[in-house]
Amino acid sequence: RNLERITPPWLRFRILEAPAELGVGARLRYRLSLFGIPIRWRTEIVEWTPPRGFVDVQRRGPFLLWEHTHRLTPVAGGTEIYDHVRYRLFLGPLGGLVRRLLVRGWVEGIFDYRAEAVLSELPAPAEPLRRTG
Repeated sequence: RNLERITPPWLRFRILEAPAELGVGARLRYRLSLFGIPIRWRTEIVEWTPPRGFVDVQRRGPFLLWEHTHRLTPVAGGTEIYDHVRYRLFLGPLGGLVRRLLVRGWVEGIFDYRAEAVLSELPAPAEPLRRTG
């Protein structure tokens, strides 16, 4: 449910449907807007390995392929969040050019925004414990 809070407001992102509990096979429906054009998106969780991560794939939406791997790794003082996205556009050979000129920057901007939003939403890490004597 925090996905709306960590997505840039200019996308007007809304979750329309999500199960009470996530797991393999869970399907989610979203709505967003890009340049005023409404976009509907459906994803499905295809791998679920809490607390280490999960993978979701687009089942219907603006991409020919969208596979998003979320990996969470414990590190000193917190958790490292790693996102890897594979995507392909519908535009055939022209898609590569559009991806390089436009889409890659948008996708990177969204994830840069999310990285900052996650940091601002989480409490500051506690001071590490120090042993004395």
